Amino acid sequence: MFIDRVKISVKAGDGGAGCVSFRREKSVPRGGPDGGNGGRGGDVIIRVNAQMRTLLDLRYRKRYVAEKGRLGKGKRMTGRSGSSVVVEVPIGTVIEDLDSGDAIADITADGQEIVVAKGGKGGRGNYTFRSPTDQAPRKSTQGKPGQERRLRITLKLIADVGLVGLPNAGKSTLLRSVSDAHPVVAPYPFSTLTPVLGIIRVGEAASFCMVDIPGLIEGAHRGRGLGIQFLQHIERCRVLLFLIDVTGEVPPDDAYRQLARELELYSEKLLDKPGFIALNKIDLLGGDEGGVEFLSPRGEKVFYISALNRKGLGELVQTLYAAVSRETEK
Repeated sequence: MFIDRVKISVKAGDGGAGCVSFRREKSVPRGGPDGGNGGRGGDVIIRVNAQMRTLLDLRYRKRYVAEKGRLGKGKRMTGRSGSSVVVEVPIGTVIEDLDSGDAIADITADGQEIVVAKGGKGGRGNYTFRSPTDQAPRKSTQGKPGQERRLRITLKLIADVGLVGLPNAGKSTLLRSVSDAHPVVAPYPFSTLTPVLGIIRVGEAASFCMVDIPGLIEGAHRGRGLGIQFLQHIERCRVLLFLIDVTGEVPPDDAYRQLARELELYSEKLLDKPGFIALNKIDLLGGDEGGVEFLSPRGEKVFYISALNRKGLGELVQTLYAAVSRETEK
């Protein structure tokens, strides 16, 4: 199961109350106030775990509450601070405040941490209220309440190359042919329902990551089909590869225009990314690329491939790796 958006509530710990106490020892007849401060409440922290791939764990636990600070004690003893709660998420997670809509953090590095709810400050003990005019204060304060908020947690996959195409264009087959990923493929029409990541090895020490974005349909930018749920993942990619079925019901030129239009309507910045076009399934045309009439509207380099028979994949992979390397160095 692939879970890429969840809503949770978090509550930081309340601060502990301050203490009212007076020093009473046989050898100290007028010891004075010695009440300590309350402990600070625990925070709620979101931390990146590179081993995680989905937000599935957060789906089954909707509320996270940190520990309260302990009460202050006599002898000027400050109460123990409450333990913080750590919520682990995958790389590429975006955190938003559900009520205000404000973005809190965009987490892109392993081990990165962000405090999403701060614990309350501990209350003051009566020792802190002493003064020349009030040498025996009998007052203290309660701890401050911990921050409480509702969050929207969204996972946007991070990949070097985003594989974009209409349903049944052969994206899963291509990913299986060039990487170690094993998306489901079949000899009948169907559409992948979750993004699939694959590592493509170019040499002994060279590789890049490609993601198979489930097929986009007309109106995807408005949320039609699985629409925006997967368009958001394309934002993370450095390079785009448009995969077009030359034998599909939609002519290659129209298929490309439809895909480009959906990306542009979702975000104009997507078409500013380096892009390439791969015309797939030329084996069904006898392997003759000359039988396909296609003119790249934006000047992208066009490849004629057969993902099933691995025809033309070597040059395609090398070109994609070079483009990814250029973007990484910027």
